[in-house]
Amino acid sequence: MLVFKFGGASVKDAEAVKNVVSILHLYSGEKLGVVISAMGKTTNAMENILAALLEKNNTAFLERIEERREFHVSIMKQLFIDQNDTIFTEINSIFDDLSKKLDSGVSENAALEYDQIVSLGEVISTKIVAAYCVQEGVSAGWMDARKLIRTNNVHREAEVDWETSTTLFQDRFKAKHTEVDVILTQGFIGHTSDGLTTTIGREGSDFSAGIIAYCCDAESVTIWKDVPGMLNADPKWFDNTVKLDSISFREAIELAYYGASVIHPKTIKPLQNKEIPLYVKSFINPKEDGTVIQSSTSNDHLVPSFIFKMNQILFSFTPKDFSFIVEKNLSDIFGRLDQSNAKINIMQNSALNFSILVDEDKVSIDRILNLFEDSYDVKYNRGLELVTIRHYDQATIDRVTADKGIILQQKTRETARLVVKQK
Repeated sequence: MLVFKFGGASVKDAEAVKNVVSILHLYSGEKLGVVISAMGKTTNAMENILAALLEKNNTAFLERIEERREFHVSIMKQLFIDQNDTIFTEINSIFDDLSKKLDSGVSENAALEYDQIVSLGEVISTKIVAAYCVQEGVSAGWMDARKLIRTNNVHREAEVDWETSTTLFQDRFKAKHTEVDVILTQGFIGHTSDGLTTTIGREGSDFSAGIIAYCCDAESVTIWKDVPGMLNADPKWFDNTVKLDSISFREAIELAYYGASVIHPKTIKPLQNKEIPLYVKSFINPKEDGTVIQSSTSNDHLVPSFIFKMNQILFSFTPKDFSFIVEKNLSDIFGRLDQSNAKINIMQNSALNFSILVDEDKVSIDRILNLFEDSYDVKYNRGLELVTIRHYDQATIDRVTADKGIILQQKTRETARLVVKQK
């Protein structure tokens, strides 16, 4: 069995859906497990629907539902020959049931409500694509990830119960493959033992593909994107990017850890555990080779990779009593940072200072200043950029620091990390 994953951009409109089905036709006769994300920006739209519900803004809640209904119905009208196809009734029923949330009440657990509502984007998209596949002669069926991927009860960041999920996939998913060649299911979502919907983290559809591959002992996973494969840098920030033809699981994990956005970080581990190769290919040019991620590390050093994080802020903490930065101080600093929900991109300490770099748009400067003001002098530097270079040399460092001042740098044998500011 092959596992495919198509993200929101690959099913953003009717033409994109047609393209997905044309790719599936290229694999006629193969057994495929296909993960489909919500269409276009639907996940954001569903979050806005949830926000209106929680704010008890009934007018906005219903208006936003109708906007999403019209978006999907418009796509369906362009896809389906029979405008009375049962898919129209199915999708309208989902939106009708969602509208009834105004009458049924809202849980005090916002994370639980998030999972029940936002997950519907994936349910809707997979139903539409599955129905279109059948119309176009693909031997296809639809399955509900809310009956396949078992998780714990932590909403929005649920952890997978691998043993139970494997049993469910072996008993249900693989059995379905005796009836059809292509099974379409949802990314991002699972279920608890009580049957409540959970989600496994935003952008988790890649991970869903990895879960299916692990549980079904798949031959490979292919993530279809609008790029020719994994590039050595984001073309938005870097000229003359190079495609990485082959890298190791280890290298992919390193790149994901430092912020490369092509692969969801959790995706790699289950594949590495069973040595299932992962391909990143273009849905625009599906016959091109793309990138393969597998066990061998022999090609990792051939091309340097660059990861850019913009809009960074550097905080430096100095104890007011001028005590040395030792374990006791670090424990205190980390405890306070945890209260501020700061996610650290890089950290460094000297005798009297401890510094961290974070995404400015993800923290409150005032909150951090208030948390530390009693015991620490706090300074901060805004408008910074974090550049991570894998397999660096001096030439690559010079390239990314031209016309920039280096505020902080860290180097290991394979990785250089530089905090820089435009001169």
